[in-house]
Amino acid sequence: MTDPVKTPPRRRYHAPQRAEQAAATRRAVLEAARELFTANGYTATTVGQVADRAGVAVDTVYATVGRKPVLLREVFETALSGQDVAVPADERDYVREVRAAPTAGEKIAVYARALARIAPRTAPVQAAIRDAAAHDRVCGALDSELADRRAANMRLFAAELRATGELRPDLSDDDVADIVWGMASAEYYLLLVRRRGWTPHRYGEHLRDAWTRVLLADPTPGSAG
Repeated sequence: MTDPVKTPPRRRYHAPQRAEQAAATRRAVLEAARELFTANGYTATTVGQVADRAGVAVDTVYATVGRKPVLLREVFETALSGQDVAVPADERDYVREVRAAPTAGEKIAVYARALARIAPRTAPVQAAIRDAAAHDRVCGALDSELADRRAANMRLFAAELRATGELRPDLSDDDVADIVWGMASAEYYLLLVRRRGWTPHRYGEHLRDAWTRVLLADPTPGSAG
């Protein structure tokens, strides 16, 4: 009786390595898309150009991220999160810091510093979305969605400030949200930083100082932390 033929064990595929490679490819695609969208505009950029810039095939762009409208959304979401994937607002570090800060001045300071870090990434992408919105229905819908989302988040921020009892009594939460919404916009950042040559740090300090003076009932020096 002959011995049974033994099948050699299958070599296990290194799943972590595969995941790392996929993440690196995704980062390359999104970085290429961001560079092209912000430099040339959404309409003028093709998926083929994104693939060439990222050094991958067009099919890889579709497989790792998606079609062009999905690319644009993911470019914005990852610029906002500063990570490879979108992060819900409640899970962002600065949102948690705002909620934990005990005074309105400290909440304002936390948020202003966060915008100074985030706006250099997000403002150029938002400008590209807004430019494309006039000619592209999908971009128009995305622009409206992001504007509404920001407005809703500003109302939550206003409620956080209101809860401290330190806001001016003549300002409603909607007033506070609108003031913050306007000054935290991509347009305001780009005017000051790109047009007037401010640094992002100066922009953040300006927001902190202005919001402290305009929104608080007692904007005492140093109250913003």
